[in-house]
Amino acid sequence: MTISASSAAKALSSAAQMQKPRQSKLSSPLNPFKKQYSSHVPSSSLVSVSTLPNGVRVATDGTPGHFSSLGIYIDTGSRFERPWIQGESGVSHLIDRMAFKSTSQRSSDEMIRDMEKAGGNIMCSSSRETIMYQAATYGHSVSDVLSILSDTVLNPRLTEEELLEQKEAAAWEINEIWNKPEMIIPEMLHSVAYNNATLGNPLLCPMESLQVMTSENLQNFRQAWFTPERIVVAGAGVEHQALLERVESLFGHLTGNSSADSASASASSSSSGRSSSSRSNSISSLLSSVSSASTASSVAQIYPTQAEVAQAQALYTGGELYEERGDMDFTHLYVAFEGLSIRDDDIYALATLQMLLGGGGSFSAGGPGKGMYSRLYSNVLNQHHAVDFCAAFHHCYADSGLFGIAASVDPSFNRHIPGIIANELNLVCSPGVTGSIKAQELQRAKNQLKSSLVMALESRVVQVEDVGRQVQVHGRRVSVEEMCEKIDEVDLEQLTRVARRVLRPENASVNVLGSGQSSVVAMGNLNGMGDVRTMLRNRGLGL
Repeated sequence: MTISASSAAKALSSAAQMQKPRQSKLSSPLNPFKKQYSSHVPSSSLVSVSTLPNGVRVATDGTPGHFSSLGIYIDTGSRFERPWIQGESGVSHLIDRMAFKSTSQRSSDEMIRDMEKAGGNIMCSSSRETIMYQAATYGHSVSDVLSILSDTVLNPRLTEEELLEQKEAAAWEINEIWNKPEMIIPEMLHSVAYNNATLGNPLLCPMESLQVMTSENLQNFRQAWFTPERIVVAGAGVEHQALLERVESLFGHLTGNSSADSASASASSSSSGRSSSSRSNSISSLLSSVSSASTASSVAQIYPTQAEVAQAQALYTGGELYEERGDMDFTHLYVAFEGLSIRDDDIYALATLQMLLGGGGSFSAGGPGKGMYSRLYSNVLNQHHAVDFCAAFHHCYADSGLFGIAASVDPSFNRHIPGIIANELNLVCSPGVTGSIKAQELQRAKNQLKSSLVMALESRVVQVEDVGRQVQVHGRRVSVEEMCEKIDEVDLEQLTRVARRVLRPENASVNVLGSGQSSVVAMGNLNGMGDVRTMLRNRGLGL
């Protein structure tokens, strides 16, 4: 069959008409957040910070990209929980799990529908010092996602039915984590290092607290700590003025809670004498010194007020905990000392020291870029086949930190691993001896730290968290250029001085408060392990 040219032209014309999008009226106004593509302006010049009249801070990093990210950061977490109030220990964990459920504005089904419609990655997580609601999404969905985040932060219903469902899920989660040494031992280490208080409060809800926790506990905790001066709203890849106006419309009505302190005192009185978890041992010992003739009201006054809890500094005590678990294939040993706070000028040197020690697992897919030339790989993992894992760790907080080495070994190697860890820590404190730090490995560690930092910030979620948390802690965003300059300034003399400051404190804690002693946690078949803290002290490590 022959098709004429005119017939073909008509067919093509009809097809073109069919492919044209239909023109219809907008069902909602255009997104006020403009799409940005690229810029030659340094990232430090693209950061803006504003404060609403009620104290809510708004921070943005205008670095362009295909995606945008948002975060709401609340200056609270497990260190602010009050274990003497029944059901409050572990409440941050449950607030985390109760995110994105029903609110006064949306049912749980509507919340799920709106999240799916917006697209992207939306999450909530809690830590010792902050509760974070974050999202990475498409630029055209920024306004919708901010509405979702603000709704779950400001208007959660926190029903008993939803709480019961999450308590069951949390119980399963906690049991699973307790069977994973690499996840639970850092928790145990914090409890030992800070004597079950402030930074030693549990991240995971204790089972005994989980059983008695009610939605009222969650509401009271939110009322006490979700106040405007403790909130930072951050954005990456968004226009500052547009975000500021949107945040003002959503958060501008918030006011401080002057009654929270009296409510805390009332709650303390109603729960006096009832311990919600093993973390209240220090409170119990304090109460034991009170005369039995004391009245309930006088006992209640022993407990810190909310203002005192907010201002309480982390007190590092050190300590030890040995948990025999004969069913484990490996013995797990964590050795730690008090590290530096995030505000300390030496924090970049300590981060470089952690990178220089490095470490990891006995099997690692990849090459030197993954730290295969670090000291713990070269001196420990590559030399002792019985060591399955060995790595340096560093946890840093607003007023304290933990620095140390973790190892997992075959039980037959138990009597050797404490001395090997002590030897590696001693070498970084001892310039000029065989095996001390060389200029080449210091430069390698600095390069690796800078590359890790820059590559991490390629993630929009990491980028917005960096903005939000730094504004929360420092009141400003420390640029990546400034951080890299600080890392470049670290030399052998400073590195050795900081190593000695942390590992060999002369008479007290590196952060004024604290004992200067080591913290040790071991789990597994502990036969032959010996007294680790005494051995460390004999090697000049800790007081």
